[in-house]
Amino acid sequence: MEENINLDKYRNIRRHLGREMIDLNPIQRGGVLPVESKKVMYEYWDGYSVCDYCGGRLDKVETPPICEFLNDMSKFLDMDISRPTHGARESKFIVMHSICKEGDYVVLDENAHYTSYVAMERAKLNYAEVKSEGYPTYRINPEGYKEVIDNLEDEGKNIGLILLTHVDGNYGNLADAKKVGRIAKDRGYPFLLNCAYSVGRMPVKGKKLNADFLACSGHKSMAASGPIGLLAIRTEFAEEVLRTSKTHPIKEVEMLGCTSRGAPIVSLMASFPHIVERVKHWDEEIKKTRFVVDKLEEIGFKQIGVKPKEHDLIKFETPVLDEIAQRDKRRGYFFYDELKKRGIGGIRRGTTKEVKMSVYGLTWEQVVYVVGSIKEIVENCGK
Repeated sequence: MEENINLDKYRNIRRHLGREMIDLNPIQRGGVLPVESKKVMYEYWDGYSVCDYCGGRLDKVETPPICEFLNDMSKFLDMDISRPTHGARESKFIVMHSICKEGDYVVLDENAHYTSYVAMERAKLNYAEVKSEGYPTYRINPEGYKEVIDNLEDEGKNIGLILLTHVDGNYGNLADAKKVGRIAKDRGYPFLLNCAYSVGRMPVKGKKLNADFLACSGHKSMAASGPIGLLAIRTEFAEEVLRTSKTHPIKEVEMLGCTSRGAPIVSLMASFPHIVERVKHWDEEIKKTRFVVDKLEEIGFKQIGVKPKEHDLIKFETPVLDEIAQRDKRRGYFFYDELKKRGIGGIRRGTTKEVKMSVYGLTWEQVVYVVGSIKEIVENCGK
């Protein structure tokens, strides 16, 4: 009964991680909105606010300039056509569902995100993995794609798609997309690059990487309010991927007509100038990341993944934290608590054997503060 529902808990909802805190969560660092994007939210926070002047389809809306934005985004990504989606996972599914036949094989890297597997399952596809080199680098060797493709072809299996995770979410390894893309082209297979952790954080030019499709995440790496993503494609795949409905000819079937509307798409647009500028400073972000690795390895942290770092996501093995946790009455929660006291968040609570972090977008002053705080915690709590 309605009278038994306590509605007070939905009023004045606040975020536990305060705005003033430094957030080290890699999944969130690339999604921090600039001021201009926060301002535009007030204009378009209503559900169908971008449809004031509907052109029949989201990519045809001219006010706000969604149509122009998607054309500019295609130029920015060095691709031909772009469409908004609800995220990189949806972009991957759209490609799989439109260009593959049921039962086809997708060749993908072992470091792939779980949503790649879920998308394949939903599209009723099979898969074959290219294994990584394993601990401690977990590097994906492009030559492994040749071996897996050869094996599938020898067995008479039909390959529908080659998929590579540009930067994985476990170790932050930057894969050699250009080489994998070349292998795909030489074998005659379409190539999908999952750029959830790369587009928006670092320079990415799709055609230079031999990609046929880029699956991008707005809320993870393009400073946008989610859920929002992009699918960028080459012209030769437009007829299959962007086919329109027989009953409603203006609507694109794979997009179910329209995808992410309202605040997400507008925040993505408002952040675009910010994104274009920040990727120019990727070298500086790598310097910050390597600084963190160097300084924290001095106190017993061990970076897992390819060295030196080529992406901002860092995974550490942290035996020194685990040793402290065995003695501290707070057990595994001591590290989270101590960071919080110092205005730092984003580290998973209760985890001390290994941690993931990113300092992407932080100032050098903030980076130095984070490193100093962690050193201080290890020194004080380790006594």
